Amino acid sequence: MATREGMSGIDLRAVVTEWTGLLPLWIAKVYLIPPGFLAFRLHGREHARFFLLIENGKRAHLTAALPHPPKFPPPFAMLLRKHISGGRILSITQYGIQRIVTIDIGKHGTEYHLVVELYDEGNVVLCDQQYTIIQPMRPQRFRERDVVAGVPYVFPPPDPSTFSQEEFRRYLLAEDRDLVRALAVGVMLGGTYAEELCRRAGIEKTIPAREADASVVYRELHRLIDEVSQEIAPLRHGNAVLPAGGEAPAAGDGLPAFNQALDWFYPPVPEAEAEAAKVAEKLGRQERIRARQAELLSRYEGRVAKNERIVELMYGSYPLLQEIITALEKASSTKSWQEISQILAAQDSGPATKILSVNPAGASVDVDIGERVTLFVHDGLEASIGRYFEANKKLRKKIAGARAAMERPLAAKERKAARAAIMKRRWYHRFRWFSTSDGVLVLGGKDASQNEELVRRYMEGGDLFVHADVHGASVVIVKGATGRMDEVAQFAASFSGAWRSGHFSADVYAARPAQVSKTPESGEYISRGSFVVRGEREYFRDVPLAVAIGLQREPEVAVIGGPPSAVSARTDLFVTLVPGTFEPNDMARKLLRVLRDRLGDEAKGLRGVLSAEAIAAFIPPGGSDMVER
Repeated sequence: MATREGMSGIDLRAVVTEWTGLLPLWIAKVYLIPPGFLAFRLHGREHARFFLLIENGKRAHLTAALPHPPKFPPPFAMLLRKHISGGRILSITQYGIQRIVTIDIGKHGTEYHLVVELYDEGNVVLCDQQYTIIQPMRPQRFRERDVVAGVPYVFPPPDPSTFSQEEFRRYLLAEDRDLVRALAVGVMLGGTYAEELCRRAGIEKTIPAREADASVVYRELHRLIDEVSQEIAPLRHGNAVLPAGGEAPAAGDGLPAFNQALDWFYPPVPEAEAEAAKVAEKLGRQERIRARQAELLSRYEGRVAKNERIVELMYGSYPLLQEIITALEKASSTKSWQEISQILAAQDSGPATKILSVNPAGASVDVDIGERVTLFVHDGLEASIGRYFEANKKLRKKIAGARAAMERPLAAKERKAARAAIMKRRWYHRFRWFSTSDGVLVLGGKDASQNEELVRRYMEGGDLFVHADVHGASVVIVKGATGRMDEVAQFAASFSGAWRSGHFSADVYAARPAQVSKTPESGEYISRGSFVVRGEREYFRDVPLAVAIGLQREPEVAVIGGPPSAVSARTDLFVTLVPGTFEPNDMARKLLRVLRDRLGDEAKGLRGVLSAEAIAAFIPPGGSDMVER
C-alpha cells in the first residue's frame, strides 16, 4: 500500500498499468525542482496534457498541476531536455514487482531508456540504447555496482514474482524465514501485502516458508498482481491508499483512478520551496551573479580542503595502500579485472574489505580510508597521491580567478521599459475558456473527459449549461449571469463538430443545471462526455461560427481567444478565424507570424508569452482560414 513514506512495488504495478493505457505519449518538458522532485509535461492524444511527478525514493504518479519550477533549470534537467524532450514514449515497464520502472523513449531514430528507482534514496538514470549510463540524477557507487556516467546500468537480480512455479517452489524450500517474512522481504511484497497473501491462501503466516504449499502461494501471488493490474479501484485505508478494494472515483482532473488517488493523498511539493524559487527570481541581476560567484568559490575551496585531507590520510595509510597496489598489480598480470573484482567481492577479511569498487577501464580501485580515494594500480602509490596535488594546483588557479572576478565591478544592465505583468496560469486555463464583454467566465470541455468533469465538478446552481445542437461538441458552462448570450452561443457553436464539418453556422441551446442528467431512459445508453437534458431549452438559431485570437496587453499580458466581440473588447491586436482549410498547427504558426509582424520590435520581449503553443490552445479542431489581417 502507498503510505506517506512511499509506494510499494504492488502500488507501482497499478500506476504503470494506468500509464500504459494513455500511450502514445510525448515528452514536452522536463523540470527538476529541489530538493528532490523531477517532473515531466507529457502530451497525449487529442491534445491531452499530463504531468508526471517523481519524488526521490518515494513516489511516481500523474498530478493535476506541476509545482513551481526554478527559473534556472539545474544541469540534469537541461541534460534530459537535450536528449528526450520531443521524444515519444514507446513503452513503460516495471522490473518484476520491484520499485524500478523503465521508460523507453524514441527520438530521431535513437532509443533512450529512463530508469526510475523508487527504493532507498531513489534515483533517475538516463541510459542509451545499450543501457550504458549517459547520466544519473545522483551518481552513486556501491560494492556490487556503480551508477555513474559511462558504465553499463546493472539491474538487481529478478524477484520471485518472475519465477516459474517450480522455481518459486525451490525458492520457498531454500528459505529459513517464516512464510510472511519470506513474502514481505524475499518476494518484496512488504508486510501488508504479505499478510494479505497468507490470508487469501488460507495458510498460517508464521509457519516456516519451506512447509507452505508453494502452488497455492504462487497462485494467490499472481492473482494479487493481476487484480491490481486489471481491477483498479482505489481504497483509502487509514493513512494509506490501496490500488484495489474500493470503488473507482468519479473522473477528476483528467487523471486515471489510482494516479488521481495518489495525487490527492500525497502532499504537494512543499510551498516553502516554491516561495524560495519566487524569492530567487526577484533577486537583482548583480546579486544573482555575486551569489553564483561566491557559491563557486566556496565549492573550489571545499574541494581543495578535501583533497588536502585525502593526501594526509593516504600518507597515514601508506603501508595498507602499498599492500593493496602490490597485490593487485601482481594479480592483474595473470587475471582479468573482472576476475579480480569477483575475488575481491568474495573476501570478508583483510585489506580487500577496504576496496569499495573496481574500475577495469582505468585499472584502478576505490578504497575507503575514512575518505573514498582512487588508486591507479600500474602508476604506483606516489603517482596516485600526486594526482590530488595536481588537482589542487588547478583548483587554486580557479580560486584566484574567481576572487579576481568578484573584485571587478559588474556592468549595469540596460533597463527595459516596464509593462503589464504576465497573466499567471489559473485553474481554468486547461479548459477552453473566455470572458464575455461584460466580464463573465465561460468554460468549455476539450474532450469527453473534460465535458464530464465540467458538469460533475464545476457546474453550480447559478450557472448555465450550453451546447451546440450537433454531434460532438464542447459542454459549455457559463459561470454567472451575462447579457452577452450571443457570445456564449457563438463560442459553443464554434467549438463543435460543425466547425470540423466546414459549416458556417449552427443551432445552440441553453438549459439550467437541474435539467442536466447522466441517467438515461430505460433501455438507452449514454456515452462518456454526453448528458441527457430534460425540459424546455432556450434555442439560438443559425449562430455564425467565428473565433478571434489575439494578444491582450492590459491589465495582464496574455494570448486570449473567443468570440470576436469578446476579444475585441480587450485588445485591438487580434485575428479572426472561420472554418476553412488550414490544420490547427499550421494555422497557429501563421497567426504567430501575423501577430509578431504587427508588434514589430515589441515582439522580442514577448517570446515567453506569444507562442504557437499558446495560440493553438484557442484554435477549434478542424480546418480554419483567416478573415482579418
